[in-house]
Amino acid sequence: MVLLLKPLIFLHDLSLALLTVMFHGEGLKASVDGVLTSMYTMWSSTRRTLIVPVFTCLVTLCLIISFLVSIESVYMNLVILYVKLFDRKPEKVYKWEKMQEDMELGHQNYPVVLIQIPMYNEREVFELSIGAACRLMWPLDRLIIQVLDDSTNPDIMELINMECAKWASRDINIKYERRDNRNGYKAGALKHGMTHSYVKQCNYVVIFDADFEPEPDYLQRTIPFLIHNPELALVQARWKFVNAKTCLLTRMQEMSLNYHFMAEQQSGSVRHAFFGFNGTAGVWRIAAMEEAGGWKDRTTVEDMDLAVRVGLLGWKFVFINDVEVKSELPSQFKAFRFQQHRWSCGPANLFRKMTMEIIHNQRVKIWKKFYVIYSFFFLRKIIIHSFTFFFYCVILPTSVFVPEVKIPNWATIYVPSVITLLGAIATPRSFYLVIFWVLFENVMAMHRTKGTLIGLFEGGRVNEWVVTKKLGDSLTTELLPQLRKPRYGFLERVNSKELVMGIYILCCACYDFFFGNAFLYLYLLMQAAAFLISGVGFVGT
Repeated sequence: MVLLLKPLIFLHDLSLALLTVMFHGEGLKASVDGVLTSMYTMWSSTRRTLIVPVFTCLVTLCLIISFLVSIESVYMNLVILYVKLFDRKPEKVYKWEKMQEDMELGHQNYPVVLIQIPMYNEREVFELSIGAACRLMWPLDRLIIQVLDDSTNPDIMELINMECAKWASRDINIKYERRDNRNGYKAGALKHGMTHSYVKQCNYVVIFDADFEPEPDYLQRTIPFLIHNPELALVQARWKFVNAKTCLLTRMQEMSLNYHFMAEQQSGSVRHAFFGFNGTAGVWRIAAMEEAGGWKDRTTVEDMDLAVRVGLLGWKFVFINDVEVKSELPSQFKAFRFQQHRWSCGPANLFRKMTMEIIHNQRVKIWKKFYVIYSFFFLRKIIIHSFTFFFYCVILPTSVFVPEVKIPNWATIYVPSVITLLGAIATPRSFYLVIFWVLFENVMAMHRTKGTLIGLFEGGRVNEWVVTKKLGDSLTTELLPQLRKPRYGFLERVNSKELVMGIYILCCACYDFFFGNAFLYLYLLMQAAAFLISGVGFVGT
């Protein structure tokens, strides 16, 4: 109560002092001294009784989360070390036999496979992805390719239709499918594609996004897992990035995604036979999809939604690290931000909607439910983004103004260094970029935190779906005339949130340089530069 009354007492004293100055000029100096003394006393009291305790609690919370994140990172890497040391490749864990043509049955021993390629105005890459799918080594009478075109541009629609007709003339069973609306976006297109009568003869469905180029032997290397292991529902291949060297933005994306596949996907596959479907470059058992209810468009991560529902039915997943599918990374900062918003907002929203469903599930053991809720969702999809942003971009910079609260070196130096090194080993050739990678990941953590909060509380942009722009960077020749790219002015490239954060951290760095007794300002200056560079749009192509 006393603390709440202090501001009122201060205003009372200030008013009396101002009246004294107005009517008794000779008391000016004494009145000013009295006001300053009151202000200092109030600030000291507020700082001691409110600011320092609250900041101490926030730091303690961050230290606990830092410990949990480090344990999770070490655990995943220990699983990968186990795989390497004991050569626990999927071919040795699950039955796998090379596909061979039967002398009597001919191609009848090959299952019928459906290839789905969802598209939306994919002018730069549609020819490449369709061509790669049509070149897959599989009996032509046992393969159906389905181009699900949601394009709104009539010229692009005609080009895609002509491309499908070209391959159809070569005896490829390719279907050009359109629908009357874009309801559900990608999930809606995939769901609509499964309703056609010819799909009933298919055993498995393979999904490739429009910028993905599978190698000709992709089906030969993945389908046998599903044929010989009836408990498997999903075979996921890893992504290989054809434009990783385009700019610093794509190099840092490559580092993050390589770690995702090496640690998160592979450890989940080995230890729990469960991981999130990446939305493309995967083969599904159609029976498992139908048992789980098929595609749903309740979130913007329809792939993760399906994977969780199928996993809760007891089906197993396998990740094949040796099978790579070429794809393209967004090289424009704006496109990357939209993508990251979807990738952070969607999982948080799905977590909100499925938590109770996971808890009440009776088909899987309690340890798997704990893994899905705590490790897969809570720690990796919710906590990690918020922790990264608030601790490294808010708490640490603000700590220069609260020297009473000491943040231990293990939380600011040792643990971050270990986590960073464990992540960087997934891309050895980019190890020299590790500092830039960390700083940029901290910048993107701000957007991911925003997306996570929108997903958790179902904010206005919770169902926002912006298709990631592809530039066709994987093309070695110009397949189509390129449209003239618009030039954006400086103000249109400015990102105000990054600028505000950059200016604040820069102020903290300057304060620490002049009044602090540590070298925290060195990190703060670099982090401020990362925010400011991103803020003026000098990132990507």
